[in-house]
Amino acid sequence: MKWLILVLGILSNASASVLIKVAMSSKEKPIQLSHPLSILLNLPLISGVALYGIAFVLYAVALTYLPLSIAHPVLTSGAIAVVAISSVLIFGEHLALINIVGIGLIILGVVALTAN
Repeated sequence: MKWLILVLGILSNASASVLIKVAMSSKEKPIQLSHPLSILLNLPLISGVALYGIAFVLYAVALTYLPLSIAHPVLTSGAIAVVAISSVLIFGEHLALINIVGIGLIILGVVALTAN
């Protein structure tokens, strides 16, 4: 159960980042600080912020079951890996070989941290 909570936190965090990128990339409805309604009515932005809140709550709950030295690195590195993969799949961004190796090392590091 504790790992499911943390995985949901990772997915919420990564999804929030993707949604905020979608919101900020919109040519149809650009966000303008001079027009506060452009922020409040931007569904991807509001959804992204809400998902960050959910990710925070899930992380806090995970901390009741896992040590901080495990939960924090797993959450942050997991989110980094998911965002990197999502950026390629959703936005067509390019990952160089060194980036792919880096993601692999992050995953290997998480496995090493949690092996006990």
